[in-house]
Amino acid sequence: MKYFLISFFIILSCSGFAQQQDAKQLYETAKGFMRQGDYDNATLVFNRALQQDPLNLEMLKDFAFLNVLKRDFAKAIEVGKTLVDRPDADEQTFQILGMAYKAVADNKECGKLYKKALKKFPTSGVLLNDAGELSAMDGDMNGAINNWEHGIESDPNYSSNYYNATMYYARAGDLFWILIYGELFLNIESYSTRSAEMKSVLLEAYKKLYAGGDVTKLLATEKKANTFEKAFIETLAKSNNLSSEGITPENLGAIRTRFILDWFGDKNNEKFPFRLFDNMQYLLREGIFDAYNQWIFGAAKSPSAYQNWILSHEQEANAFKQFQQSRIFKVPTGQHYREFTFNK
Repeated sequence: MKYFLISFFIILSCSGFAQQQDAKQLYETAKGFMRQGDYDNATLVFNRALQQDPLNLEMLKDFAFLNVLKRDFAKAIEVGKTLVDRPDADEQTFQILGMAYKAVADNKECGKLYKKALKKFPTSGVLLNDAGELSAMDGDMNGAINNWEHGIESDPNYSSNYYNATMYYARAGDLFWILIYGELFLNIESYSTRSAEMKSVLLEAYKKLYAGGDVTKLLATEKKANTFEKAFIETLAKSNNLSSEGITPENLGAIRTRFILDWFGDKNNEKFPFRLFDNMQYLLREGIFDAYNQWIFGAAKSPSAYQNWILSHEQEANAFKQFQQSRIFKVPTGQHYREFTFNK
């Protein structure tokens, strides 16, 4: 009898293991169908997998997202609402449900969801970005920029907050923070449709900044400019004479080289440690700063001219490309110099 019971429990254990293995295999198959865009087969296989492992959070999240892709938002909301109440609900769980609410324009429920999410994850860059976008959809631009700025401060390596904040400041005409956030965005998210757009925004901001020939005029419009902003503007103003022949990729290279030399020469880097400027100094030392400036401003001004520049500066262009591919740009916390009162 003893051996019979041991054998019985072994069989039960193996049966449970086999079921888990089957559920795992089905899950992988379902994700494969999702990637192929075959949502009907993905749904079929997900349902079979969830019969075997009905509480698997990752599987349920993907199933909810599948229904967002299928535009079955009612099902996505039904599944998502059960998940966000779980103690193991993560940021992505809230994000997926938020997508479904936005898709059906249920901004009221979506707003409640983000409040709940940010109580649990108050420093989440992705949730602060999504909450900001919801505020913008409701026409509350103060609420939107509050969330995006908070996201930049608390989660400085999530790119979308920089993108949205830059576009907000572009509409508001705040040239200073276009230059800062726009370039930070490009270093974090270097190759996307949004990065191509951002290069043009940066080029136009520099043109407007130097229109009239005196950068310090920006201080008159920045009535509450803080010490970091003042140091940046006053350092950049030393290169006013370099803009006399217009703002071109080549002139911007010279202007920005002068800026980095003066910024570090005046030891502003000790007062205001800043990863972006450290990166620029490194590129200058390595002899690939021109390639970096051409990658931003040359590509924005004329993609064909930029390709010709690459062909005529092959060694420098390849060195810069290799550098970009070999590193991940990371912004340390504590380098947010935008003085902002957050409504948390």
